[in-house]
Amino acid sequence: MTEILGVPVAVLSGQLMLGIINGSFYALLSLGLAVIFGLLKIINFAHGAMYMLGAMCTVLLFDAFGVNYWVALFLAPVIVGCFGIVLEYFLLRRIAGQDHIYSLLLTFGIALILQGVLTNIYGVSGLRYSMPEVFRGGMNLGFMFLPYYRAWVIVAALLVCFGTWFMIEKTRLGSYLRAGTEDSQLMQGFGINVPLLISLTYGFGVMLAAFAGALAAPIYSVSPVMGSNILIVVFAVVVIGGMGSIAGAVITGLMMGVVEGFTKVFYPEGSAAVIFLVMVVVLLIRPSGLFGKEA
Repeated sequence: MTEILGVPVAVLSGQLMLGIINGSFYALLSLGLAVIFGLLKIINFAHGAMYMLGAMCTVLLFDAFGVNYWVALFLAPVIVGCFGIVLEYFLLRRIAGQDHIYSLLLTFGIALILQGVLTNIYGVSGLRYSMPEVFRGGMNLGFMFLPYYRAWVIVAALLVCFGTWFMIEKTRLGSYLRAGTEDSQLMQGFGINVPLLISLTYGFGVMLAAFAGALAAPIYSVSPVMGSNILIVVFAVVVIGGMGSIAGAVITGLMMGVVEGFTKVFYPEGSAAVIFLVMVVVLLIRPSGLFGKEA
């Protein structure tokens, strides 16, 4: 069997694919954080909770109403996104313009409340969501076996990430979003409803997290604590890419997933800390992040 640095190619290939899959989730979640911080300057510590709500909503839609996977993949992010808009309107808007620490503390409190309430109702053991029939099985690539659903996760995540980047950077709507957050009074003078734009932007960032949660439901244990387990890693990814950098969030998310995957092969004990080690090194060399703009 062919080996690289003493490790079979099949093992390396498997870890590469797992890294890309985890990186796809990191990219989606980091993208949502980057959108919210980059455009609204809100440090959204409730992002992991929104990811969890997306997964929980997908499961509950099926259990309570028999909603199939494809409908839930659309409905769950919309429902959670609307919830995010409500949060922005009634809570976050009250601290607009204040120091970042206020949004961090407020969203952290929201996350703890959501996690506590749902833990009290459903416990921490986790809910199960059956794999959609169309995605059962996989394909033999010769060097590894790739389940169909994991291939779908990669494709769906990349499509959503590219679509989001294109909308924000290359369309008129994106220019309105950027201009509205830079100079709200000027945009209101042109007849743009800036408060509504801000609410929709926050809702969209939350929808990205919920979409990642809906994608995760068939392959991960769905529990009220699943968001807290991934949140700190995603924040580290955003810092590495550059706070507020849309492209940086996507590229760095995929990169860190692969780095984490290979670390599990060559030094398993360090796999949980490698992303944070990269973050420290990047901050020492380039404090604004790999793709962030220098202050």
